[in-house]
This record gives sequence, structure tokens and C-alpha cells, in this order.
Amino acid sequence: MSLHISSRQNPKVKEAISLYKHHEREKQGRFIIEGYRELSRAVQAQHPISLVFICPDLYLGSHENELLSKIQAPIYTCTTSVFEALSYRDRPDGLLALAPIQRHGLEILTHANPCYVVAEAIEKPGNLGTILRSADGAGADGVIVCDPCTDLFNPNVVRASVGTLFTQPVVQTTSEHLEPWLKARGIKIIATTPSADTLYTDVDLTQPVAILMGTEQYGLSEKWMKAADIRVKIPMKGVADSLNVAMATTLLLYEMVRQRQ
Repeated sequence: MSLHISSRQNPKVKEAISLYKHHEREKQGRFIIEGYRELSRAVQAQHPISLVFICPDLYLGSHENELLSKIQAPIYTCTTSVFEALSYRDRPDGLLALAPIQRHGLEILTHANPCYVVAEAIEKPGNLGTILRSADGAGADGVIVCDPCTDLFNPNVVRASVGTLFTQPVVQTTSEHLEPWLKARGIKIIATTPSADTLYTDVDLTQPVAILMGTEQYGLSEKWMKAADIRVKIPMKGVADSLNVAMATTLLLYEMVRQRQ
């Protein structure tokens, strides 16, 4: 049985809206999961859910109630106007949940022949979310968010990842911790840079590798360029000297898939 909310001034609504701000997510230790696909993947991954806001009038499908039956958390039914105030989407689908933030360290990464994606100081939430989505699609063994500039639990990261934030190991750490960790495990560090001489298709991605991607504006830091075992580039035939960071990540990941198949 759900509780009904008809006012935007409801304290639960105000608390949820405040989570669009980074400092409130840190203060409350919670974040927003909006959308059927995102919430269903969180539930599938057994990520705990604190509470759910629903608006049946906005449902786009027929499986929402089935999904809700799997969630052991308070459910609040909202009017359309209240839910639209809660939502950050142009076309909300009537499902929005709050969930506790869970962070993981490098100790959860234990693969024998891994391919990890290392995202250094990615600034745009949409790019970070897309990197998560591509890593999931290519079957990468984990994503390591290094020296983060954008909050992993930003609603736009969750949205751009289409819920794949919950389907794979995702770790946050620093360069100082990560570099010796990779070296100690014999994981080859592959740095992507337009200044490299080697094409990304000419490097062995069947061995244990960490594919490094840097900031949208400046690329990888000098520290990682020096730490890299191999530097690779993506051929550019036009006037642009590089691709969007998420697109470049996808290319390298699917080259890894091609080689390992």
C-alpha cells in the first residue's frame, strides 16, 4: 500500500529535490535513480532502495507494478504536477527512487585477465555515464573513476549509464593509489593520446590491460602519460584531432572485444 502526495511542499519531496545538489547527496548519503530501466537494473543488482515515488498516469509500459513488487521500501504515489517537480526529465516515466550511496575500493577487482577502463578526471556527467554504458556493453571487468571531477552519483551519470552503474564493478580512487596497484598486478597501462605513434588496433588487448581516458579538454595528465606502458591513437582524417572521450572509449573497448573473440 502506498502513501499519497499531492503537494510539492511535502518534506519527502523537498528532500528528494535537494539531492540534485552534490553537497546534499554527500550530506544525506543518498542519490536519485529515475526511470524504469535504471531502477530495474538497480533492483536486479540488489542495490538497496530507500523509497520510491510513483505516478501511474506517467507510466510508459505495463511492467511497472511488477518491478515495484520486488522493492521492499516505502512507495509514495504522486500527482502529475508533484512528480514533474521531482523529475529532471523532459518526459518522465513515473518512477523515481532514492537509494543509499555505496562506494567501493580496488579490493573488489580480482579478475585474472582483466580489461579495466580508467576514467581520469572526466568532467561531464553524460560522458561518464556513457563510458559506464559502453563498458557494460563490451563486457569490461570494471570501471575505475580516478581523481573524479564529476560525482559518480550525479543524476545525469545514472541516466546516461541507463542503469549500468549498477551492473558492473565501479571503483573510485586516486592516481597515487591506482598506478602502483596496476603495476603490481602486471596490468598493462594503455594511454590514449593523439600524439601517439601506434594505432589502437595495433596493440595487444588480449593481455591484462587498463585503458586510460583523460579529461575532455586536456586529455590524460602528465603523470599517466609517463606511467603508460603503451600509448595509442585513433586515426583522425578530418580537421578535429580527437573524438569525444566516451566515443573514444567505446572504440577501444570494442577493439578489445574483437581481439578477445
